[in-house]
Amino acid sequence: MKDKIRLPIDLGHAIQRARKEGRLKATDIAARSGRARNVLYRLERGEDITLASLFDILRAMDLTVRLERLGMPTQEEVATRFGQDDDDAS
Repeated sequence: MKDKIRLPIDLGHAIQRARKEGRLKATDIAARSGRARNVLYRLERGEDITLASLFDILRAMDLTVRLERLGMPTQEEVATRFGQDDDDAS
C-alpha cells in the first residue's frame, strides 16, 4: 500500500480499500479491535475518531503507520484533489 495520505478522508479511503482487498469483514475487525463497527465506518468516511481507536483498528487489520516528510504534491495529486483536467488549466 503506497497511498499518499494528506487528509482524514485519504486515510479512510486507504483503510476501506485495504479492508476490501483483504476481504476483511467490518464485524471481524470490530471484534478483533474491541471497537464498535460504527467506529470503523466513521474512520472510513474520514470522520474524527480517537487515536486509540485508530491504532486498535490498524492493529486488527495488521496495518501500521509510517511517517515521512510531506513534500510537494504531484501535479496528478493536485488535479485529483481540485478536480482539474489538463484541458482546464489554461
